[in-house]
Amino acid sequence: MGTGNGEERRCRFCGTPLTDTFVDLGVSPLANSYRKEADLDQVEPFYPLHVYVCSECFLVQLNEQSRPQDIFSEYAYFSSYSDSWLKHAADFAGEAIKKFALDSNSRVVEIGSNDGYMLRFFMEAGIPSLGIEPAANVAAVAREQGIETVASFFDSRLAGELAAAGKEADLLIGNNVLAHIPRTNDLLEGMKKLLKPDGVISMEFPHLLSLMEQNQFDTIYHEHYSYYSLSTAARIFAAHGLSLFDVELLPTHGGSLRIFAAHDENNGRRPTGRLEELLETEREKGLLDLKTYRAFDAEVKKVKREILKFLIGIKDEGKSIAGYGAPAKGNTLLNYCGIGTDFIDYTVDRSPHKQGLYLPGSRIPVYEPEKIFETKPDYLLILPWNLREEIAGQMKGIRDWGGRFVVFIPQVEAF
Repeated sequence: MGTGNGEERRCRFCGTPLTDTFVDLGVSPLANSYRKEADLDQVEPFYPLHVYVCSECFLVQLNEQSRPQDIFSEYAYFSSYSDSWLKHAADFAGEAIKKFALDSNSRVVEIGSNDGYMLRFFMEAGIPSLGIEPAANVAAVAREQGIETVASFFDSRLAGELAAAGKEADLLIGNNVLAHIPRTNDLLEGMKKLLKPDGVISMEFPHLLSLMEQNQFDTIYHEHYSYYSLSTAARIFAAHGLSLFDVELLPTHGGSLRIFAAHDENNGRRPTGRLEELLETEREKGLLDLKTYRAFDAEVKKVKREILKFLIGIKDEGKSIAGYGAPAKGNTLLNYCGIGTDFIDYTVDRSPHKQGLYLPGSRIPVYEPEKIFETKPDYLLILPWNLREEIAGQMKGIRDWGGRFVVFIPQVEAF
């Protein structure tokens, strides 16, 4: 695939030339490249955030402007700081143990295991587990909890080494990892190698249909190289000898899919009715028609105008606004809309790994949540809008001074 240096852009899965724009978000810094105070006078690199759709397989994708090593080797996101995400992980672990009859003779392997947020629940049930996490600082946190973790990028080479060492997976998990690996075919080849003959793959990823219907353009950033519909995921898995046999619709990240796959040779896994039903829904919604994808860019521009109109209006009234959260998605939104401290005074985050830093591009400072109650802003912008209910509950005290919450996705809403 082209990288902006004059090469022809090609689909990272099927090699088709990429000529159709899905959305052009201008230029933006790396979404997780938080700045220290000493960095504020330094030049900050910005990269194109121009997303294309393949006319052949309908894989929505970004050029690889930066290497995964530049993004994930030291990472600022720790999954365990979200209570709702921990519950999501615990619920899945409990269900998977029963559904796939996992026990002390089984092995669970997770690609992109972060700080062990998921594998801890399998370990507590006595099931051997292995994490694969490229960020050394995050992998170290998992190891401190006693979770065996390989600090490496997952690829077909590593998969072959693990399989040769007898560490094949009965259950191979990848939550929000499909988008993060630009070498799509090598990723699938690796999963094929690492999966036991009767094993099951479970992958979660934001549903492209939800992204489009809910205007979730802020979920697009440089570490997300690809965006999947069920139809495209099924096609890519099938090309590597892996068959999807079930799918679940999840509310996480504004609407996600959890797909289940097995080796083609595993005849015991027959496709469920809900798999066929969702594939048909995608066809009906136009996800096999380029016109549907080409219309998204105009919708995003419309949302941008609504956001700026709202911010200008409240600032003209003399109102103050602060942010809650410092997620990567928030950095895409702020930079695309050109929002800095001229509109938002600061933001807060529960993670101590982000406190005291500045958001990339916008240079908005990040404080601890207590700052909200010191300054009493009129509005609190929830940047991780997928956690709006959790955050609104934690921060309900802003109602005491008449403060209101606001989200910008899927549209501007103050409540």
